[in-house]
Amino acid sequence: MSASTPSQNASGPSKSVLPPGKRPLAAPPDPEEQQQLRDQFYNATIIDRIDLTEDLSKFRIRPDEPLPPFEPGQYLAIGLGNWEPRLSGTQTQELPVNKTRKIVRRAYSISCPMLHADGTLATQECVDYLEFYITLVRHGENAASKPPALTPRLFCKSVGDRLVMERKVTGKYVLGSYEPDDTMLFLGTGTGEAPHNAMVAKLLATGHRGRIVIATSVRYRRDCAYLKEHETLMQRYGNYVYLPLTTREEENIRTDHPHFVGKQYLQTLFTSGKLAELAGDPLAPSNTHVFLCGNPAMIGYVPPGADAPENPGMLPLLRAAGFHYDVQEHRAGTIRFEKYW
Repeated sequence: MSASTPSQNASGPSKSVLPPGKRPLAAPPDPEEQQQLRDQFYNATIIDRIDLTEDLSKFRIRPDEPLPPFEPGQYLAIGLGNWEPRLSGTQTQELPVNKTRKIVRRAYSISCPMLHADGTLATQECVDYLEFYITLVRHGENAASKPPALTPRLFCKSVGDRLVMERKVTGKYVLGSYEPDDTMLFLGTGTGEAPHNAMVAKLLATGHRGRIVIATSVRYRRDCAYLKEHETLMQRYGNYVYLPLTTREEENIRTDHPHFVGKQYLQTLFTSGKLAELAGDPLAPSNTHVFLCGNPAMIGYVPPGADAPENPGMLPLLRAAGFHYDVQEHRAGTIRFEKYW
């Protein structure tokens, strides 16, 4: 992820699978050649697919060979060949023949099942697969955008299907150093929750004593894919709080709703003090680490020299509250963030 974090909309790099020096053929690969390409390049298998909505799924993928150890919060790329079919109803993609044998790859943060089938805590380290929390991107952001390349193909796949999984897990968005009693605050939007799940599972598994809080803002409650797991963990661990925050439910938009709360944006909840109230913690820089992942508007990173947006994201609000961003130093009062797309 780094400066170009898991992006479902960006076109991203693609690599040719043609042998060096071989000219592109005059026609796309036929079914026999497609299978030959899969056999040659695909190195992982979908072992489970859990659909939450039509556009939101968890994919559990097992690589043919175990990956080297990696840290919760990191990411890697998965891919499929351009010869694979695209989901009906997604933006069409016209490809020249010389690209029909290429593989398109996208990087995604590695999530975590959080609970085994028997209800015990499940971390990244205790499963032989990688879990990805992925949104189907049906169209480009605007008329000038390139069609999304990977997810329209990925959402055609099911259990037993094969794909490409890169061997290198990377990324600097990790837990870093912290004290056993520090408050760990994870703020995300949508599938930006994925790395936070992995981080929290590790904290719980290693007996962290301080407050652990995940706050995730989504449009609808159905978009909280791990809600049941979080509710179970809250019952089990008294220092853990999960806050599923919505912006488009009836109680968010209808002022006459008996439980009207307004649109629950992280920025507003933080500056009003409501987030600290819901978390049951003052969320003070003196003992709190903050992690941000998701929509760039929520994160609020402004490149040097650029104009600040009218509605600031979390970074300037956290700085005003006494937090600081430092990629080298991990201690209380530090902000870490992942630019998710």
